Amino acid sequence: MPTPKATPIEASEMTQEILQSILRRRNAPLWLITRVRIIVQALTGQSNTAISDELGLDRGAVRLWRDRWQVSTEKREALEADTASAQELEAFIIDSLRDSYRSGTPPKFSAEQVVQIVAIACEDPQASGYPVSHWTPKEVAMEAIKRGIVESISPRQVGRFLK
Repeated sequence: MPTPKATPIEASEMTQEILQSILRRRNAPLWLITRVRIIVQALTGQSNTAISDELGLDRGAVRLWRDRWQVSTEKREALEADTASAQELEAFIIDSLRDSYRSGTPPKFSAEQVVQIVAIACEDPQASGYPVSHWTPKEVAMEAIKRGIVESISPRQVGRFLK
């Protein structure tokens, strides 16, 4: 079964010098060094499998960064042609090797609900019919559900809000 060919990538001499300077840094973050190594090795024509074996990475990760480098080629070349500033080009290269933004899961509770839950904790528990002098997260959670502020909430989550 034939294996798919890796995306061929290119870089100008100026870009290659910048990549080498990043590799020589002693204080560069590991994520950046790893991704620059992928690009430098890919520029020599190595396959994704060879690069992944040498760097101890997943082949999919190597393919991802090779493809992202290829996608940014047009912008990188335009930037290189417009300005001869190595600093701007380096900033663009580093930015293109950063992780994409991931939004994460949306919050379950709105800011208004959190404020109302905190307000419950500031009230006197005896005014709400609890025979205690101080609120516990469990009692605040029960009161928030009873008042219809939230449909359900764990005492642990209430504790996080009140922390």
